[in-house]
Amino acid sequence: MRWLSMQFDAPGRPLQQVWRDRLPEPAPGQVRLRVTACGVCRTDLHIVDGELAATGHPVVPGHEVVGIVDAVGAGVAGLDPGMRVGVPWLGWTCGRCAHCRAGRENLCPDARFTGWQIPGGYAHYAVADARYVFPVPDRYDDEHAAPLLCAGLIGYRAYAMAGDAPRIGLYGFGAAAHLIAQVAVAQGRRVHAFTRAGDTAAQTLARDLGVAWAGSSDTPPAEPLDAALIFAPAGALVPTALAAVRPGGTVVCAGIHMSDIPSFPYALLWGERRIVSVANLTRADGEAFMRIAAEVPLRVTTHRYALTDADRALDDLRAGRFSGAAVLMPERLPDA
Repeated sequence: MRWLSMQFDAPGRPLQQVWRDRLPEPAPGQVRLRVTACGVCRTDLHIVDGELAATGHPVVPGHEVVGIVDAVGAGVAGLDPGMRVGVPWLGWTCGRCAHCRAGRENLCPDARFTGWQIPGGYAHYAVADARYVFPVPDRYDDEHAAPLLCAGLIGYRAYAMAGDAPRIGLYGFGAAAHLIAQVAVAQGRRVHAFTRAGDTAAQTLARDLGVAWAGSSDTPPAEPLDAALIFAPAGALVPTALAAVRPGGTVVCAGIHMSDIPSFPYALLWGERRIVSVANLTRADGEAFMRIAAEVPLRVTTHRYALTDADRALDDLRAGRFSGAAVLMPERLPDA
């Protein structure tokens, strides 16, 4: 059987179409998936644009993977051929270090990540560690389930870091923010959505999803915020968000990469305001968010692309040409 993967070789070069003649075999503790959908995440952009360190070998991006289990390795229990599952960014941890033992596996120094060190979902087939595979709620089809695997999970971890903040600002209203805004609204919080100046499409989407206010990120909110979640990779938003939160409030930086934070007056930080970052996710995050996604009927806004159009999807994301999430939909192979 011939199957396709989209391979990244070096920054500045388009993804390469690589046709393979043999299916990957799952090792002990692994499962093989026939990929049915894969979300396109801003972290994929950071990888192909060279903003995250190169691995030294070609990479198949993609870490919002939905697929059907079609083979299991030795020792795998609870995952059977035919099951629909999702694969997130965190793809492997050692299980032995102090962080892993303390339930903070997201900080494991030897962690490996799907679509970076581990071949990801820009392909017809992928292999994953069975420990880092989640069932996805039945209420979502493959296309609309894919963004839950990172936009949803990272958004949820950032949201959890805000504690019980009743008034939340979301800076950068893309794939993650449009999902977590719905969770926050469903839980009775007031949400303010901040977008790039002139991005009326994102502001309209935010209002349609029930936020209390939507506007440009250079406009201060009408009321002090208890927490601000920054999803845009723009360090200049950190002092902006600090100015918007009340004393004792929290600014959460939710991206794996961000441009440099400019200097700012200490007065913006004073008053026991905090700046924290989100690093990856844990399996507990995945389980908690998937329970919420099963209960709250999230409206997942997607833009569909063929697998072979992965470069165009990345370029559209880079240019901000859509609101919501891009999703690659591999064509079904004739004998799959």
